[in-house]
Amino acid sequence: MPQRPLWLVAAPVIFLLLWSAGFGIAKLGLQHAEPFTLLALRYVCVLLVLIPIALVLRPPVPSPRGIADVAIVGFLIQVVYFGLCYAAFKMGVSAGTVAIIVCLQPILVALSAPSLVGERISRKGWIGLALGLAGAAIVIMSRSSMGAERNLGIGLAFLALIGITVGTLYEKKFGVSHHPVMSNLIQYAVAAAITLPAAWATEGMAVAWNWEFAAILAYLVLGNSLLAMSLLLAMIRVGEVSRVSALFYLVPALSALFAWPLLGEPVPPLAWAGMALAGLGVALVSAKPRA
Repeated sequence: MPQRPLWLVAAPVIFLLLWSAGFGIAKLGLQHAEPFTLLALRYVCVLLVLIPIALVLRPPVPSPRGIADVAIVGFLIQVVYFGLCYAAFKMGVSAGTVAIIVCLQPILVALSAPSLVGERISRKGWIGLALGLAGAAIVIMSRSSMGAERNLGIGLAFLALIGITVGTLYEKKFGVSHHPVMSNLIQYAVAAAITLPAAWATEGMAVAWNWEFAAILAYLVLGNSLLAMSLLLAMIRVGEVSRVSALFYLVPALSALFAWPLLGEPVPPLAWAGMALAGLGVALVSAKPRA
């Protein structure tokens, strides 16, 4: 069996750190700009980074079908998932509620994978999925007061969950390996083309510029939009989609750790037990079957 490249071995850890920190950092960003304004600014800045790189590298352009597939995945993840999560926050839904809803993604992927992408989930895998969900729920419940939430905002969070789930399955079934610069360029062009008019139509597009917001935007552009998304799509292409999705069970726990110094939200003792349970679940799902 050929040895996996070092970047692929490290990809899950790097992805989890970047993606999990992004929740707290994005929440800080929303103190400076409204949701769609922040997303549109983020995507436009990504394009400003990618366009010069593409002009220098001249990566191969995918076929029309390839462009359509990349654009669909970009729409589902960048617009539907991120856009609706941010809109749910704006409507008063707590970060804990959104996180626990999004953590249902591995269950939906596991249920859909056999029929859509031909992956069979083992008994140990199902146990791992259940443990991961339980651990994530414990983490969120231990650090969030589940007060009355607006029904529309909760509905948007569930639609965001569907968006990233469908995007993950679509990428696994139809996605092929494209040059990462070209793939990201297509995705974020689609995302900017949608979120920019949405921000103009629904928000004042005011931004409170200062050094903190500049640092936040830089992280969201470089860490979340470019590196984390590239790692996620690469892992989906080379690994089983259910195993990649199981990584999302660790996101609430790690997000809680990052939110502690960023937002002053301490991690209660019960959350540590939830983190351990979620980690055990991911280990079970990710374990390679014996030959």
